[in-house]
Amino acid sequence: MIRERIYKELLFLDGGMGTLLQEKGLNPGELPETWNLKNKEAVISIHRQYYEAGSDIVLTNTFGANALKFRDSEYRLQDIIQAAVENAKEARTLAGVDDGRHYIGLDMGPTGKLLKPMGYLGFEEAYEAFAEVVRCGVKAGADLIHIETMSDTYETKAAVLAAKEESDLPVFATLIFDEKGKLLTGGDVPSVVALLEGLGVDALGINCGLGPKQMMPILCEMRRWASVPIIVKPNAGLPKQKDGHTYYDVTPEEFADCMEKMVEEGACIIGGCCGTTPEHIRMMTNVCREKAIHVPEKKTDTIVSSYGQAAVLGDMPLIIGERINPTGKKRFKQALKEKDIDYILKEGIRQQEQGAHILDVNVGLPDIDEPAMMEEVITELQGITSLPLQIDTVDAKAMERAMRIYNGKPMVNSVSGKQESMDMVFPLVKKYGGVVIGLALDEGGIPETAEGRVEIAGKIIKEAEKYGIERKDIIIDVLTMTISSEPEGARIVLEALEKVRRRYGVKTVLGVSNISFGLPYRPAVNSTFYALAMQKGLTAGIINPGSEEMMKVYRSYLALMNFDKNCEAYIRAYADQEEKGKEKTGAKEEMTLGYAIQKGLKEEAGHLAKACLGEAEPLDIINQHLIPALDYVGKGFEKGTIFLPQLLMSADAAKEAFAVIKEALEESGRQEEKKEKVILATVKGDIHDIGKNIVKVLLENYGFDVIDLGKDVDPKRIVETAIKEQVCLVGLSALMTTTVVSMEETIRLLREEKPDCKVMVGGAVLNEEYADMIGADFYGKDAMQSVYYAQRVLKEQG
Repeated sequence: MIRERIYKELLFLDGGMGTLLQEKGLNPGELPETWNLKNKEAVISIHRQYYEAGSDIVLTNTFGANALKFRDSEYRLQDIIQAAVENAKEARTLAGVDDGRHYIGLDMGPTGKLLKPMGYLGFEEAYEAFAEVVRCGVKAGADLIHIETMSDTYETKAAVLAAKEESDLPVFATLIFDEKGKLLTGGDVPSVVALLEGLGVDALGINCGLGPKQMMPILCEMRRWASVPIIVKPNAGLPKQKDGHTYYDVTPEEFADCMEKMVEEGACIIGGCCGTTPEHIRMMTNVCREKAIHVPEKKTDTIVSSYGQAAVLGDMPLIIGERINPTGKKRFKQALKEKDIDYILKEGIRQQEQGAHILDVNVGLPDIDEPAMMEEVITELQGITSLPLQIDTVDAKAMERAMRIYNGKPMVNSVSGKQESMDMVFPLVKKYGGVVIGLALDEGGIPETAEGRVEIAGKIIKEAEKYGIERKDIIIDVLTMTISSEPEGARIVLEALEKVRRRYGVKTVLGVSNISFGLPYRPAVNSTFYALAMQKGLTAGIINPGSEEMMKVYRSYLALMNFDKNCEAYIRAYADQEEKGKEKTGAKEEMTLGYAIQKGLKEEAGHLAKACLGEAEPLDIINQHLIPALDYVGKGFEKGTIFLPQLLMSADAAKEAFAVIKEALEESGRQEEKKEKVILATVKGDIHDIGKNIVKVLLENYGFDVIDLGKDVDPKRIVETAIKEQVCLVGLSALMTTTVVSMEETIRLLREEKPDCKVMVGGAVLNEEYADMIGADFYGKDAMQSVYYAQRVLKEQG
């Protein structure tokens, strides 16, 4: 029933939970979820107030209830969740709204861990943590699953898959964006929407981190891309402090006015996050109750995405890099057999620099474990490039494994018109989301005529519709045939290409270089055919972006068709080209240590560091190669051109190089320069250590000795460590509103017992103004800002 209502009427969620529990006596560091058992009257009371305030959906007090958080707790996870749902049910009855039109949402927040390759938590481990919560919630009687406050698309995917595979309940998912419309791990709005709609969520949106006014631009961007109802749950503005108490600066009246505008802009399900109260929700429902909703219209954009960016396949043709493929590549085959992953990663980096928009990934060889290799290559590639990937395999296990662990909405190559192929591939595309390439061949082979290929394309499209796969998620390949054996091959392909676009309105793709097999000087034929195909409506060409003949045609085509405004890209590529000189391809001819670190090539960084030791002093290598490379990546991260996974992979590469240099110093009997100590801790009551761990990695790479006290750290322990180790800088992290009081208490004790110690703070619930109010010396809006502040403190203190 709720699935139907979200498309017809405005629905209201509840508001904040943690701050209200604090008002009822929740102590700093106490787990809010335990109150479901030991102080259930307080939880029931809050739920009841929200139902009475007009909430159609109340979320259970289970935001942090997962096996990772409750592993060492005296409380069993299943008991916590069972009690949480029962409390919401009792509140619904007491409020007099047990009418089948008021719902209980099983609330699932983040694990607080970074997933591999950025962190140490495996994808399937995260999946199982969420799956256990879902199983318990379904058994207890929840009406829907609400995943919220996610800052990483990969963790979000694990949670959504758990919700979809372990239940048939409606699934809502909201993520936490910054004011630039970015997630912590770099995802933007279109990439998030593509992923979540591909996975089949019933509604998606934004929550936490921002007030309603700051969320408005993100809502507008989300409406541009989304086809499902949009959820908006802002904070009640920014946190402030008065007389030792935290409050938020948006009043219920102001909140209601803002939410009315949100509905007018396309919000379909609205509620509140941190700082909102039953009065905020009451005012909001009173103002908005009679307003009509504007469900986003069905979009037809064909989108593939990674964790960090989306590639929209439209009128302007895109490039799919073909080089991560063993066909005809002896060295690549050797790399696969020897598991030389760095070689494969370098191929990916090279193609990105040469202009590819999507990378084809094919690792199929008869004598290797293709599913395992595909999983490893996909995972490692997504650590060093933000380009979307094309999963290219005929192995069903390899395809499913790759689609499952892929962080984004992939392109899948491929399905054919053979019934066996469609029966295998379409269920995977429906389950995991993806844009699938349909090959114009069936049990009868490849038709000799253009019309025959067009008919098979129609057959594929019609079969896909049975699975609920829309045309926007199908790209047709009418199959390039070599003209050396098929003299009419090019003409037939071009005719079929144009007919498919006109008849079915779908996008198209071709493996362009197939046209010239068996001919001398193949680039001439390839580039000419490429130009003709683009003119006929080719959406994406699978080509070698390192071929300057192909890139000249591509850049020229974009300029001629005005896809390249003012010919800017063309000019950048060729402005300084000498008449008889060699064109630039963007490829790195020589691998340097700094470049390996910038690109996150760990093994390569270690090898190059050893090579440098024969030519330079260890400390010179650090200062002349490692630090400049890290600075380059850090500045790119600040500008938004480099994303968190790349930042952390670069840090890992630097760590690999530094380990080699450190070993050389030890062998020579020399000592490293003394490192300045910094304490890092996630404050008492908070187990979310993503931010802290990111800062730790970067500080260590910039030469600091990090004393990591972990998570849920008592203020006294932090102070005692600072005194004992004579530390001049402490970094504190918090994600939850309920634990900011622990941060304030820690700062107060440090001021009393070690006044010369500086304190920097960070976390999703903080901002600069609030950091000033609780006495912090510095607020780090991101990890690099914290590193720069640490360097400044070190310099100031000599």
